[in-house]
Amino acid sequence: MPDDFPDDALARAVVDLSAVRDNVRALAGHAPGAAVMAVVKADGYGHGMLPVARAALAGGATWLGTAVPAEALALRAGGVTTADARVLTWLATPGAPFDRLVAAGVDVGVAAPWALDEAAAGARAAGEPARVHLKVDTGLGRSGIVPADLPDVVRRAAALEAEGVLRVVGVMSHLACADEPGHPSIALQAAAFDAAVAVVEASGASLEVRHLANSAAVLTDPRLHYDLVRPGIAVYGHSPVPQLGAPGDYGLRGAMTLQARLATVKDVPAGHGVSYGHHYTTPRDTRLGVVPLGYADGIQRHASGGSLGVGGPVGVGRGADARVLRVAGRVCMDQFVLDLGPDATERAGDVVTLFGESDGVERGAARPNAEDWARAAGTISYEIVTGIGARAVRVYTGLDDADHTEQGKEVQQ
Repeated sequence: MPDDFPDDALARAVVDLSAVRDNVRALAGHAPGAAVMAVVKADGYGHGMLPVARAALAGGATWLGTAVPAEALALRAGGVTTADARVLTWLATPGAPFDRLVAAGVDVGVAAPWALDEAAAGARAAGEPARVHLKVDTGLGRSGIVPADLPDVVRRAAALEAEGVLRVVGVMSHLACADEPGHPSIALQAAAFDAAVAVVEASGASLEVRHLANSAAVLTDPRLHYDLVRPGIAVYGHSPVPQLGAPGDYGLRGAMTLQARLATVKDVPAGHGVSYGHHYTTPRDTRLGVVPLGYADGIQRHASGGSLGVGGPVGVGRGADARVLRVAGRVCMDQFVLDLGPDATERAGDVVTLFGESDGVERGAARPNAEDWARAAGTISYEIVTGIGARAVRVYTGLDDADHTEQGKEVQQ
């Protein structure tokens, strides 16, 4: 962990790329018979898409997954070549740039009949066949071809393949309740997926990959691994099944540490109201510290403390003075307050840690993790890490050629 903040930074998100690399290696060990697609959508879950993509490839991933076409094209523009990795994008709307995707060597997920013909049109414009993964709705009820439409889509795909404008190389789906191992929908979806694969293969398609497993399924259900697994949140070191195990139980470690420097430290008397609405009132003479991060930076307003809830946890102090405190009162747009205590020695400019590599304070850790914040806010760790905004400077460490600092989202450009 670098000791110095970047110049003029109020907060920083330190991303340990060696953790990403090692998490991918661990996930490959959980699914030894499958290839690994590291999902790097949403700016690499807020960590920076290009740096984490390279770290994931260093850990053995051979595929990269993105949601929207722009993300896939940004990977190729950023130097991830077809020799480095297959790239798949699966969420498009009519008019998507299929011609550019095909020309860039990006595999496309086809989740509706219209997308098959648009992918074919893009392939004709690009002058080479599209690599298509048919995405089937096996029960999630979100995007995907419903089983009743699949035979017609498969017949159309076979005609387009005979024309030479596309190849069906994969079948994919997504699980609704993988984070609840044993849920009856899992077996039903697996059976529906197997049936869909059989329909596609009966058409003569030569499939390269069949893929269904997200992070939770990678860790809890080997029968769902098929040829390729698609871990997302676990790549970044967070447990997709926190009710069953912490990151360390699965060989994972959090890649992002979010820190800020105290902007103000001041003494106030007992009975002093704190932040909007005075939902926290000091119970004694004490010292308050202002942390310059708020909901504009992704700090959940639902993680407010005092009468509003338990409050998000923050690691304060070092050595014998180290302790975990909770947000005092309302989280504001740009800041929140900690009650440091009457004997606090912290001063303005001292560093506090909102979350980092840890199995969580509920397990006795001295540093909170993203799941601790998720519990305080009534959400999931995915929302915590993906929501951290650009005002928290990204600092990259952990790989020999990656120790550098980038301002916010500019890293993927």
